[in-house]
Amino acid sequence: MRLKYGCNPHQAFANAEPLNPDNRPMQVRHGTPSMINVLDALNAWQLVSEVRVALELPAAASFKHVSPAGAAVALDLSDDLAQAYEVQGRDLTPAALAYVRARGADPKSSFGDFVALSDPVDVATANFLKAVVSDGIIAPGYEPEAFEILCAKKKGSFIVMQANAGFQPPKRETRELFGMNLEQDRNNRAVVPADLDRVVCGDLTEAARRDLILGLIALKYTQSNSVGYALDGQMIGIGAGQQSRVDCTKLAGAKADVWHLRRHPKVLGLKFKAGVGRQNRINWRVRYIEGDLTDGETQALQDALDQPLERLTDDEKRAWMVHLRGVSLVSDGFIPFRDNIDHAARHGVAYVAQPGGSARDREVEAACGEYAIAMAYTDLRLFHH
Repeated sequence: MRLKYGCNPHQAFANAEPLNPDNRPMQVRHGTPSMINVLDALNAWQLVSEVRVALELPAAASFKHVSPAGAAVALDLSDDLAQAYEVQGRDLTPAALAYVRARGADPKSSFGDFVALSDPVDVATANFLKAVVSDGIIAPGYEPEAFEILCAKKKGSFIVMQANAGFQPPKRETRELFGMNLEQDRNNRAVVPADLDRVVCGDLTEAARRDLILGLIALKYTQSNSVGYALDGQMIGIGAGQQSRVDCTKLAGAKADVWHLRRHPKVLGLKFKAGVGRQNRINWRVRYIEGDLTDGETQALQDALDQPLERLTDDEKRAWMVHLRGVSLVSDGFIPFRDNIDHAARHGVAYVAQPGGSARDREVEAACGEYAIAMAYTDLRLFHH
């Protein structure tokens, strides 16, 4: 299959072929993908299909540059989340709910994403996708009307791929890099509920177990090092590709804070002028929360609003953040120092799952005890490169 181009447009030749033409992992039903589109699709499909099996709920992922910006399962939305995600009053099917949650985690990062759904795409999901900026989708099937809606997106250039749900990949993977042929066993170790059985601090609720399983599977397909925060069946912050684990923890925690602050009454109460588009409204809410607006941005935001601009103060943010509780943190490698726990506690973390095996495990356990955080050792490293 000839691709649009490689990772960059100047890499003009790019091709993708199945190892066995009679056993394809997916097929392109519409559009011409690039190399990154294919990489996103293959990683994202593995994520959602594994979550579907583990949690027995429809799952969705929003991918950018071979890592998830968000991942979620189909659970009902609270009224404030529906308002923050701008879907209040809409009739959302389970597939649509899963994707709305996945994209809603970090909508700034999900701009121009590649979508994966564990279940067939229905009309409700296609109609939601129709209105957001996205490059393509992979799913195990499509309702005829949903397929037509998606094919018309982006003036007909939206990419529609169909996954082969019964595909069994080879036990080993190879890649060629700078004149070297690299080969390894495929990471076919499924994340299962029993991975949370070794609880060394506190107790895990059923909701926490669900969120920790979701998080572990999400990190299995995230560029390492990575740390993720999950709550109520969705990832709310992912810190990917950092050399220092505590930087992953801080990055993911900052994203979780923004996610929570998007439900602040002052944020939900921003009144935009007619004609300000959905993505612009979302981007402005995030910048309003971040607060470090330049003079030009301040004027542009005021021009977009149909009300005087009133800042969200640091005191108001701190008062709101105390309501963020019950968050689950997952790590793809062992937590080497207690500073990760110290920072996690600032973002409402109450549950942790990590491989364990650090020389400082006892210090990390002690930190969890100080903050009343429950922790499970999975004995499972999930590095992905």
